[in-house]
Amino acid sequence: MPDNPHCHSLTDQRGAGILLHLTSLPSPWGIGDLGPEAENFLNFLKESGQSCWQFLPLGPTRAVHGHSPYMSTSSFAGNPLLISPDYLLNHGWISSKELADKPDFYQYLVRFKEVSTYKESLFAKAFTKFCAEPVEPEGFTKFCANTPWLDDYTLYVALGEKFSGQPWYEWPEKIARRDPETLEAQAHKLSHRINYHKFIQFIFSEQWFAFKEKARIRGIKLIGDVPIYVASDSADVWAHQGCFQLDPNTLQAKFVAGVPPDYFSETGQIWGNPLYKWGSENRPNQAVINWWRSRLQRLAELVDIIRIDHFRGFEAFWQVPALAETAAEGEWIQGPGAMLFTALEETIKNLPIIAEDLGSITPAVEELKDRFGFAGMKVLQFAFDGQTDNPYLPWNFTSTNCVIYSGTHDNETTLGWYLDVSVDKNSKELARRASNSNGNAIHLDFINLAYASIAALAIIPMQDILGFGSDCRMNHPGSIERNWAWRSAPRFITNEISQMLLDTATFYNRLQSNK
Repeated sequence: MPDNPHCHSLTDQRGAGILLHLTSLPSPWGIGDLGPEAENFLNFLKESGQSCWQFLPLGPTRAVHGHSPYMSTSSFAGNPLLISPDYLLNHGWISSKELADKPDFYQYLVRFKEVSTYKESLFAKAFTKFCAEPVEPEGFTKFCANTPWLDDYTLYVALGEKFSGQPWYEWPEKIARRDPETLEAQAHKLSHRINYHKFIQFIFSEQWFAFKEKARIRGIKLIGDVPIYVASDSADVWAHQGCFQLDPNTLQAKFVAGVPPDYFSETGQIWGNPLYKWGSENRPNQAVINWWRSRLQRLAELVDIIRIDHFRGFEAFWQVPALAETAAEGEWIQGPGAMLFTALEETIKNLPIIAEDLGSITPAVEELKDRFGFAGMKVLQFAFDGQTDNPYLPWNFTSTNCVIYSGTHDNETTLGWYLDVSVDKNSKELARRASNSNGNAIHLDFINLAYASIAALAIIPMQDILGFGSDCRMNHPGSIERNWAWRSAPRFITNEISQMLLDTATFYNRLQSNK
């Protein structure tokens, strides 16, 4: 039992924030990034009385997974697409002339292929200038020396390029199985590309920590997201094969992660991620614990509050045979539970943690969450099923140590939910009754309900603040079509919206200054 079971709680603050992934920011470069618009949004948050900015995982994404931030090539590296061309220009890595032929990017959706092609061309030019420098910048040297995950990650990416994007388990045997002499030889042969990827991560790091400092100055806490699982084809699995349940012959996952049939899918979901080799309570796999320790240490460097995705999977996880047709063929397997978080206690000491405790939640999951003082999640779209004891109804909350959302990145927008003909009419009637409204501005009604609750934090997706419909949804679970692409045009982020949020935060005692 931890010495202070509430050291991770949010009960010492009452505030409000916005859920908006960085790629959804306005930007002239085809995708939201860490440039001027990120600073503008920090100003918007401060002026709106907000105290938190929540976003999705920050790792590199790729086309094969529809650029899902939950299927990254690394749990440690930053997404190069978040690097701002303005930053490259302002720090002398590229010239204004090299930015003159910018494509006319689409304003409302990220077209990842176009954006990737353009930004990679800028990175190549910046790297050429970097290589021409007579002396390696001191910051780069320190970054490389003090970033323990960097060598494995950059070698993995360079090898992926060499083998034309093949997954690592299809690489030549000695490389796939990480024969030390073979890897040393490959690192020597690929040193130029490895250095390129180290340079890109250095630039991301420099820009990220400048952004984080701007948030700190404005009193905005950054909420980061850690997916419970990682992609099979990732630097994480390749470099730490002993942490995962892999077939010793093929090096591919024997079982994969998913969830049983639920609100989102009648047949459940197969996520395809390999499962951890946790060991037992008496004999835990120390390699997995060490990897999780490093992972959370890394995220704690980047953000102020951590949301752990699919927290339920630590108590028990849905194990699906790798060749199963649907997730319904899976079964519940006991997870590491308190053993893991006790081992990590020193690492995450005094770090506020939000446990994504949605879906099929058991008393054991609640007990695990409460034992370590983690905040839970409450989602208003799940509240109106007609059950008077529904735990998502604000008047049923039993603790302030929770975060209330109108919806999450996996939900329909609130307006989209309300207009969806498949949503039960009684649910909509209950939503109107709960907010004493006629439903003409259901997104504002949900904001008021959330802000009025006893939850320590009220986090609203930007789409719901703006009252946008289903065409602005961020993700459709179980599909890779048109996900993660929504962007907000700058004309929607107005002073009127800011004033509305400020007035609401003031009325419900959620002003930043009241934390």
